[in-house]
Amino acid sequence: MKRSQLFSRTILAVLLCLVMCMPAIAAEKPIKLGFVYIMSGPFSTYGQFAKQGAQLAIDEINASGGILGRKVEGYFEDSTGKPDVAARALKKLVYQVGVDCLIGLDSSGVAKTVVPLIPQMKTPLIITHAATPDVTGNICNDYVFRISLNLAQNVKAAAKVASESKANLWTTIGPDYAFGHQSWEYFQKYLKELKPGVKFMPKDKVAFSPIKTTDFSSYITKIMQSKPEGVFISLWGGNLIDFVRQADQMGFFKGDFDVLMSLGAATEVLYALKDKMPVGIWVGTRYWFLSNNSPVNVKFRTAYHKRFGQYPSYNAHGAYGAVYTYKAAVEKAKSVDKKAVIKALEGLSIELPVGKITIRAVDHQAVTDACWGKTAADPAYPIRILKPMRIFPGKEITRPVEQTGCKRK
Repeated sequence: MKRSQLFSRTILAVLLCLVMCMPAIAAEKPIKLGFVYIMSGPFSTYGQFAKQGAQLAIDEINASGGILGRKVEGYFEDSTGKPDVAARALKKLVYQVGVDCLIGLDSSGVAKTVVPLIPQMKTPLIITHAATPDVTGNICNDYVFRISLNLAQNVKAAAKVASESKANLWTTIGPDYAFGHQSWEYFQKYLKELKPGVKFMPKDKVAFSPIKTTDFSSYITKIMQSKPEGVFISLWGGNLIDFVRQADQMGFFKGDFDVLMSLGAATEVLYALKDKMPVGIWVGTRYWFLSNNSPVNVKFRTAYHKRFGQYPSYNAHGAYGAVYTYKAAVEKAKSVDKKAVIKALEGLSIELPVGKITIRAVDHQAVTDACWGKTAADPAYPIRILKPMRIFPGKEITRPVEQTGCKRK
């Protein structure tokens, strides 16, 4: 055989081997998940907890064989809490990194801006934090899902707590953007339904502070001087931490009025405040690590605490739960094809640490339980815990689909 013929046959054999091995090589291609959270600035602890939750889930899944036998990789981007930055981060993950699914978003304002852009990216987005009802309501679309409580669900639970209070005149302080204003709107709506005789302070008496506020003294003074019987607080993150510290110094929590904090049980906040968080205050959260002792929850909180030295927050749970939700959808679809995954997510039920959730097929909102409780000191924990604690079933606090305004084409 001539040397040229031998060379040609060798090349053909190599090419044939490559062609035959391509399916196997493709099967080994990792599944890429893209995460966008606030990773810097006064709200960065939310992003840090989320990243830890996501990484824990990814590591657990990879240790057990991956998804459909494929390794999972996580890619993290900082939204900085700004819509334009978040939009660029999402596009980078889709067009440059080539992720199979997007997960995240903290701010309702950011979510309202970027959600309409997601269909252009043709990639599913699982929201785990941003709570505006609009993203599974009047701006819903085929690609966007939410596995966490939305604002309306959590506030309905708040209204149930408030309806049992003796307070009949309520005011609020919240962030001066969608989340704060919508929280107050829903609180008034739901509390009025439960307690028709209740009254609310006029617009000039309530307080909405810019997101960059660090000095809350004028807002605290305004609320105290208005002499309310109840105060509903929707501040969160660094804003809530600053508010509580300053309010405590000004005697706010010694006032003759009831206080409800819609996100006061975020462990990011509780770790920052520790014993500076007053006891006996009703606080809400989208997930509480002691809310149940199911095997799924015990495994999560134990593994998280062992690895990171802290108890998981609802943002850690959201990212952790989203990874497992995506896994369940892929296994249901038997494919990572994005359209197939979207179809599988619709109507999906899954047991997460928070409990069983079901993603409604029409509006893509999860029906999930809400947890509220009174802050209490316990020597077994370095932060305030909830005692007593109340769980509000998802079915009782979730609006019917026809009331959401969601009209997907």
